[in-house]
This record gives sequence, C-alpha cells and structure tokens, in this order.
Amino acid sequence: MKFSFWARKTHQWIALVIGVQALLWMISGVYMTSISLEVIHGDHLAHVVDAPLQRDKPRIDIARIGELYPGFEALKLKTFLGREVYEVRQQGKTHLLDARDASLLSPLSRAQILERAKEVYQGEAQVREVNWITNAPQEVAKRPVPMWAVRFDDRADSTLYFSPSTGDLLARRHDLWRGFDFLWMLHIMDYDSRSDVNNTLLRVAAGVGLAFALSGLWLLVHSLRRRSVA
Repeated sequence: MKFSFWARKTHQWIALVIGVQALLWMISGVYMTSISLEVIHGDHLAHVVDAPLQRDKPRIDIARIGELYPGFEALKLKTFLGREVYEVRQQGKTHLLDARDASLLSPLSRAQILERAKEVYQGEAQVREVNWITNAPQEVAKRPVPMWAVRFDDRADSTLYFSPSTGDLLARRHDLWRGFDFLWMLHIMDYDSRSDVNNTLLRVAAGVGLAFALSGLWLLVHSLRRRSVA
C-alpha cells in the first residue's frame, strides 16, 4: 500500500488518541485566560491591612524576649486584632506574644480566628463554619498544618485559611479558584500534585500531538501536490 494511505490511517488513529486531551487543553485554556489571576487568587475576598505601628506605645524590651526564647531566630513586630504583638521564631516554631507584657497568645483560639476572618473578609456573607484542620484538603495541600478554615455562606463558597501560630492568612479559596485548579490539573495532566508541568504523561501527550500536527501537514501538502498534478 502507498505511504499516503498509512500516513492517513496513522493520522486518524492519532486523532482518536489525542483528540479528547486536545479538547481539554482548549477548554481549560479558555477558562484560564478569560478570568483574571487577581480574581482566581481571591484578592477581592480578603485584604490584610495591618494597622500602623505607633512609636510611643509601651513595649517589652527585646532582651526580655531573649530571656523567654533564648537563641530565637527571627523577631517581627506587627499588629493583630488592634494590638501590637511580637512574632518570635525559635527552633522552627513560631510564637505570638503581646508586645506590652510578653503574654503568649498562640495558638490562637477559634474566637480570635473568627474575629480575624471577619476583619479581613471583604464580602457581606455570614460565617457558615469554622474548622480546625489537621489534614489539609487538596486545595491547600502545600500549606502547613494545623490551620483554621473559616467558610463563608456566600455563592462562591469562599473559605479563608489562617495560621494558628501567627494569625496570618494562608490562603483564599472559592469556587472559581477550585474550577481553575481542576482545569489546571487536566491541562498539565498531573492528576496527583497538580503542579508538575514536566511530568511524563504530559510529555508523551505533547509528542503525540506534535506527530498529529506533522502528519496532518504532510497529508495537506501531499493532497495539494496530487491536485496540481491532476
């Protein structure tokens, strides 16, 4: 049989193999380019704006912190729920202290996290639930546990995740982000961590897609030549 026959057959079989994935690439690509990253990241859901520090406020001496946490690795002065606090890092652990008397605030309670969530949340919905997370769900799999999850009763099922040690906002999640994450998984063909853009499956699919394009190009040129001869 002629080479063109086998090239056409090969092109058709490749189309069957790669066609579904190519469609997923197109659908996911349209979704990911039609919604801004600011929306996906949830910047509209929560804004963390700490109150400015005041010079004349009474604070404990740094030497006192050194006595309580000898050899501490990092120290940060910030505001939390209207009060000044020290964030102290020692031996891989972070502690939150009241800047006035060095009283320990962490781990932060449910009530404190709830107040913090209401402070940074930009919507008008009420809090649906507050959960203590020890096994991180897929949407925050790379964030350190334990953490607090505050879910709001809005249309986007918005969820804010907070550190119990520092009160920092770890992640903003909502349905548009979840849709993006699912389509990103399909786009890069990493069905486990959803982050490996150099995985073997994606490389094979890209190679097959290239073969599909090249075989189609060859068939087009071959067909045009036959018509010109005829």
